[in-house]
Amino acid sequence: MKNHTHSHAHAHGKSAAFEPAHPVRFAAARKSTWISIFINLGLAVMQVLAGFFGRSQSLMADGLHSLADLLSDVLVLFANRHGNKHADADHPYGHARIETAASLILGASLAALGIGLLIAAGMRLQHPEHVQAVQPFTLWIAIIALAAKEGMFRYMLAVAQRVRSQMLVANAWHARSDAASSLVVIAGIAGNLLGYTFLDLVAAAVVGVMIAYMGIQFARDALAELVDTGLDEAEVRAIRNTLKAAPGVMGLHELRTRKMADNALVDAHIIVDPKISVSEGHYIAEAARSAVLKGHHVMDVMVHIDSEDDAQAKPNAHLPQRHLLLAHLESRLGKSLPPSTRIVLHYLSGKVEAELMLEDAVDIGVLQRACADIAADDVYFHNIRLYSSCAPN
Repeated sequence: MKNHTHSHAHAHGKSAAFEPAHPVRFAAARKSTWISIFINLGLAVMQVLAGFFGRSQSLMADGLHSLADLLSDVLVLFANRHGNKHADADHPYGHARIETAASLILGASLAALGIGLLIAAGMRLQHPEHVQAVQPFTLWIAIIALAAKEGMFRYMLAVAQRVRSQMLVANAWHARSDAASSLVVIAGIAGNLLGYTFLDLVAAAVVGVMIAYMGIQFARDALAELVDTGLDEAEVRAIRNTLKAAPGVMGLHELRTRKMADNALVDAHIIVDPKISVSEGHYIAEAARSAVLKGHHVMDVMVHIDSEDDAQAKPNAHLPQRHLLLAHLESRLGKSLPPSTRIVLHYLSGKVEAELMLEDAVDIGVLQRACADIAADDVYFHNIRLYSSCAPN
C-alpha cells in the first residue's frame, strides 16, 4: 500500500500572488531595511567625502563599504518582497529561495569588493613615499560611523531574531562587520596621525579582507542551501522522533530534509500495519505530518506510507498488477469469481495475500479447498482467505 500526503498551494488571483506569505516578517524586514538604507546613504556620502578631502584611504574604503551596504539593502528589499509571495503554478514550493539567491549575490558582491580594496591598498603600499598624513577630522568621522553601525547591528539583529529571517540575520551581522571595519579604520587613522602614515593603508587592506571574508561566508551558506543541504543532525533526530511518536507509525526510514530559506522541507517513509485500510493509513500519515509541522520550523512534510521496510530492497516489484493477478487466480480456479466478490490484495514479502469477500450464495467449502491448493504452490499467492455474508466461514 502506497500513499502520499502533503500540502497543496492555492492561488486566488493575481493580487494574492503579491500578498506576503509572512506579513509580519515582510513588514519588519521592510522597515528595518529602509532604516539601514537611509543610514548607509548618509554614512557613504560622509565617509567618501571626508576620506577624499581628509586624504584617508581607509575611510574612503569604509565609505565604499557603506555604499555596497546601500546596494545590498536594496537587494534585500527586492528579495523580501518577492521571496514572501505565496506559492503559484510555476513555484509550487513558494518563492523563499529568492532570499537565498539574494544572499548568494550579496556574498559574491562583498567578496569582490573586499578583494578589490585589498589589491588597491597593496599597490599603494608598494610606494610608501607617496602616502600622505590624514586630516584630524577624519578620526571623528570614523568614530561617528562606528557608533552608527554598531547601533544598526543591534537593532537589525533584534528584528531578525523576532521574525526568524535568515537573510535579515545575515544582513545584521553584515552591519556588525561594518562596525568592526570602522574600528580598524579608527586604529589606522590614529596611527597615521601619530606619524605611522602607512597604517592608514594597512587599515584599508584589513577592511578589504574583512569584507571579503564575510562575503565568502554568506555566499558559501547560500550555495549550500541551493544544493539542497540537509538540516543538522540534531534537528533531523528531533524530526525522526516526532514522526516515530505518532500513533500508528510502526517504523521509519528514508528521512530526508533540505533547507528552504528559513524553513525546511521534509520527506519520510513511515511503516504502518499492512492490513489497515488506505484511508486509515492516510489518516496516520496526516497525523504524523501535522506533528512535525507543529513541532518544528518546517514548511512542508511529504509522508510516504509503506506496509513494510523496503529501504534496502523492493521485494514486491516483480509481482503483477491487480488485474493480472485476478486473471491468474481465475485461470487456476478454472472459473470466474462471482462479480460481486470484494477482493483485497496485500503485497507482502514478495508474495500476495488475498481476501475474498463473497456476497453471492456459493459453496464456500469447495472454493476454500481450491484456494488452499493454489496457495500451497503458487508463484504469486501465499495465502487466500475467503469470507461469506451468506454462510459461516
